[in-house]
Amino acid sequence: MKKFALAGNPNCGKTTLFNSLTGSTAHVGNWPGVTVDKKEGVYKKCDEPISIIDLPGIYSLSPYTPEEVISRNYILDEKPDCIINIIDATNLERNLYLTTQIMEIDVPMIIALNMMDAVEKNGDKIDVKKLEEKIGLPVVEISALKEKGLDELMQRAYEVCKQGREGSTVLAGTQLMHLIRDCKIALEGQKVENSLFHAIKLVELDEIEVEMHPDSAKMVEEFKQTFEDDTFGSDFEAIVADSRYKHISKNYSTVVVKNKKSASERLTRSDKADRVLTHKIWGIPIFLLILFAIFHLTFSENFLFIGYGLPEDWVSLEGTVAEGLFGEGGINSPGVLLQGILGLATDSLTDAIRGAMEGGAVAEWATGFICDGILGGLFAVLSFLPQILLLFLFFSILEDSGYMARVAFILDRIFRKFGLSGRAFMPMIMGFGCSVPAMINTRTLADQNERTATLRVIPFFSCGAKLPILTAIAGGIATLFGFGNADLITYGMYLLGIVVAICCVLLMRNTTMKGDVPPFIMELPSYHAPQFKNLMLHLWDKTKHFIKKAFTIILASTIVIWFISHFSWGWNYLPDEAMNESILAGIGNLIRPLFTPLGFGSQLSSYGWVFVVAAITGLIAKENVIATFGTLAACITSGMFVADEGLEGIDSVVEMISATGITPAALISFIAFNMLTIPCFAAVATAKAESPSKKSFRMTLLFWIAVSYVVSMMVYLIGSWWWTLFIFLVLWGGIITLIVLNNKGIIDLKAFFAKFNFLRRKKKV
Repeated sequence: MKKFALAGNPNCGKTTLFNSLTGSTAHVGNWPGVTVDKKEGVYKKCDEPISIIDLPGIYSLSPYTPEEVISRNYILDEKPDCIINIIDATNLERNLYLTTQIMEIDVPMIIALNMMDAVEKNGDKIDVKKLEEKIGLPVVEISALKEKGLDELMQRAYEVCKQGREGSTVLAGTQLMHLIRDCKIALEGQKVENSLFHAIKLVELDEIEVEMHPDSAKMVEEFKQTFEDDTFGSDFEAIVADSRYKHISKNYSTVVVKNKKSASERLTRSDKADRVLTHKIWGIPIFLLILFAIFHLTFSENFLFIGYGLPEDWVSLEGTVAEGLFGEGGINSPGVLLQGILGLATDSLTDAIRGAMEGGAVAEWATGFICDGILGGLFAVLSFLPQILLLFLFFSILEDSGYMARVAFILDRIFRKFGLSGRAFMPMIMGFGCSVPAMINTRTLADQNERTATLRVIPFFSCGAKLPILTAIAGGIATLFGFGNADLITYGMYLLGIVVAICCVLLMRNTTMKGDVPPFIMELPSYHAPQFKNLMLHLWDKTKHFIKKAFTIILASTIVIWFISHFSWGWNYLPDEAMNESILAGIGNLIRPLFTPLGFGSQLSSYGWVFVVAAITGLIAKENVIATFGTLAACITSGMFVADEGLEGIDSVVEMISATGITPAALISFIAFNMLTIPCFAAVATAKAESPSKKSFRMTLLFWIAVSYVVSMMVYLIGSWWWTLFIFLVLWGGIITLIVLNNKGIIDLKAFFAKFNFLRRKKKV
């Protein structure tokens, strides 16, 4: 099967083209580095199937970032049959810089001129035939978003791949061309393939090339001794880059005819929107307001606050099958409404199965195992699927529309002075979807210290798996303690995760992980409506992943939890009311004192161990926390609910709160702990793979445990005794002061601790 590789700058529409060609569910995002590893799909409309490889978005083939190395190595080593170079037609000159580098490799190549519809909308024109003649490569107009010109592109690419192509360069006639030719001859003598590309990189003293060909590099160093340029001196890399841009400006910019309008008339809708959305003062408040709107639409039981002043039960539908579905005292948000509809379906199914089993004289333990153990745990988690998908849909719209790229730009402007670049926020924000791809995306960061610090805080950006914990407990607090805005609690916990992540990164970057802040260069994409097809593919992929996990990991966990909560250490079966004598209760009570400072330890009643057990099962998969509540709640009879009614989601949490006497402060602490502690096994495995060493990975695990414990303890203590806030302010103020004094050289903490350790060792001796 022939292999075609897609190469281009970030935000040029490359991954959108990949999805359109292959029907793949690869994620589409409007920020640099969203595609870290190559993704592969199949195009089936040519005479034979074509394997399409989606390479990372890059600006050049120089080894500055891991993504550039990935793309470079793939093209050179895997030898694709054709390179499809996607170019953003609205930024032709900048995109052609990469083109001039790929041209130097001996590989068939075609240019896909993307976003031509946007060029026409701006009133500009590009002479495609003239560009094709000047550049010497086939050029095809396309719109990846609207799926126009794709068949023509692939047909011409298929024809091009059958023809061999020798690399060519735009550097001919430059003052370094003689040296490039000499290096090329030397490399050809060593049987090096793609000798022109390697020769140019060698002249640039590219670190990879110097390491591969040290003898030929000496030739370049000797030439440097006799060379002096008026502008760049002997910086050959800068001379080569300048020569490329001069060639592009002289030969290719003439194919673009700009619309002759005044500067104010040339402002696009994106430009006008950015004046507000990226404003140096209002940018962050607008972002927070957008986040609040998303959470309100997803979790609020008083949609748009339109229920105030109306009778409390005006839409309760009391006595009907849809009782409480649309809200009480207000109209439910779309997320809560969809959750209610699914809840009606799962309740009906559970009741039907329970009735059939009881009518068939099935053993009581078997009925409990199926209805309470399996279905109770599964449905407690599945009941939140509509809200998870709705939240994911909103975040996908923000990403695909181009807004999330602006968030990174805003944050970079604020945090750069503290040692953190906006580029680090890209994988952090991806953590809202899933920590695994977000951690992989830290490869786009050039500085290893920044990469490690970012990887450690990604789990603090709550993924969809943690959403059931937030929603269920927030709903329980609203139900039992009269706080009627569960969406505000959920929103506040998401903000807590963001704040803790930023504080931890800043702390690390100013202490143990200092380093230079690399420049953050990002092309802000134009705002556009997300492609409906891609959004639906994302949601379908998320649904499949969630259901697969529910019927594998979570199902197995609920079965294990039911069994060890219904058997004693002597493996005697226990009825529901004797659950405190079970194996699970014994394990929970053993480790329960450790969580006393967090509010859900020894101070709770006899069933208080369930919170500890739920947090531990959440280390396997975060959905297990609520699945555990759903399985165990049916065994606790506090009188709040009747077991036959089924206990799902919020109901199971309400039952736990009533049975244990846990306080609102401890519940918030419980949420914080599960948000910040060691993530699921998949994320832990990814963190291990992405860590630079085993020691670094072990420190990452310790970091997650320490941060979750300290933050949760602060939440509980401040929530229970407000005056402890001042103690923590003094404590953290002292720590920050010491760090600032150390960074300014006034004190030397490293020397102090070294001396302290020396004295301690001396004392032991």
